[in-house]
Amino acid sequence: MMDRVALLVDPPVWPAHGRLWSHLVSDTSVTELHIFAAGLGVPRQAFDRDHYDVPAEAYEAIVAAGASPVDSRELVRRLAAAGLRARRVQTTGRRKPGQVLLRPPRLRAGSLVAVVSPAGPVLTERLERGLAVLRGWGLQVRLGPHVLARHRSLDHVAGGDAERAADVETAWIDPDVAAVWCARGGYGSHRLVDRLDHTAMAAAAPRLLVGFSDVTALHELVNGRLGLVSLHAPVVTSLGEAAPQAVDHVRRLLFEPVHALELFAGVRLRSLVGGTATGVLAGGNLRLLTSALGTRTSRPARGAIVVLEDIGEEPYRIDAMLTQLRRNGWFDGVRGIVAGSFGDVDATSLDHVLRDRLGDLGVPVVAGAPFGHIDDNRPVPLGVSAALDADAGSLRLARPALV
Repeated sequence: MMDRVALLVDPPVWPAHGRLWSHLVSDTSVTELHIFAAGLGVPRQAFDRDHYDVPAEAYEAIVAAGASPVDSRELVRRLAAAGLRARRVQTTGRRKPGQVLLRPPRLRAGSLVAVVSPAGPVLTERLERGLAVLRGWGLQVRLGPHVLARHRSLDHVAGGDAERAADVETAWIDPDVAAVWCARGGYGSHRLVDRLDHTAMAAAAPRLLVGFSDVTALHELVNGRLGLVSLHAPVVTSLGEAAPQAVDHVRRLLFEPVHALELFAGVRLRSLVGGTATGVLAGGNLRLLTSALGTRTSRPARGAIVVLEDIGEEPYRIDAMLTQLRRNGWFDGVRGIVAGSFGDVDATSLDHVLRDRLGDLGVPVVAGAPFGHIDDNRPVPLGVSAALDADAGSLRLARPALV
């Protein structure tokens, strides 16, 4: 079969993650490219839109297995001539930190929302209250098979990892689904990330991920590996108990995104370091971002206006996590920082920690933004360009979050 497929590989001259890489492509069949790569043990997670990224140490084996060595310019030329060149602006796929991401379609009455439980166990009553809000907006709702499951021995996760991952992946690749809305945060999403088929998910049409807190692990996957805007917003179990203004902001951003550019309308953010900045919104839960350091899906703050929130952490723990992120270089190239709710930590103590740990980065820093573990949990679209004005205490999108 392989003699009918032209497999091409360019020299390992592309630096990333401390190594050199080649690109492996086929100018005939992406399906056969997948078969060839699998035969060499190249993981599907290494596929990016139209090629596999392969490390330098695999180059000789790839050539020996039948791939033709060509220079990079020839590889791109032949891929384009075959109509198999997939450009980032048109497709899902990996995006570098700081890049504007592909926007999924906005929701409409009748849109299908899949509700899944990637993390903690869900209470039926709270779930039903949130589902009532979604149905009240005219949305169709489909529950994942294990949305109310319980793990056999672990009280902190909703069912087994394989079950929860299957629900997420099945919902994501279903062509009828417009949004995958997480039922609850808690803990457990990190355990699913490497179980998901990133290539199959990237091949699906753009759709929206909604959730916050522990769902940050999935936001990093969707933003970085799929290249899609996602929505940091109330999970279903908190939607039914959210403040009316938060519910209205979520609805408007989903259905009328052109009227939801001012993210924290009516709230003046506290300026800790003055100035203005533009950048792509990124971030989420501080503990989850710190836990992801060193993993393949960790998405640093380069080129971004970072939003941060957490709950149940003392000031010294917030200090420790920010310090760990700094020592790792995660904040290198950040454009601005927006702190949301940090639970019971009083504003003065939080501001002292934020100024001490982030005040010397040379970027605007604000606090008091209404998002996180609070009733007024406003939606924040991750992957959209925004303008932060710390002096005016505002954060405004450069364009609608959805198309």
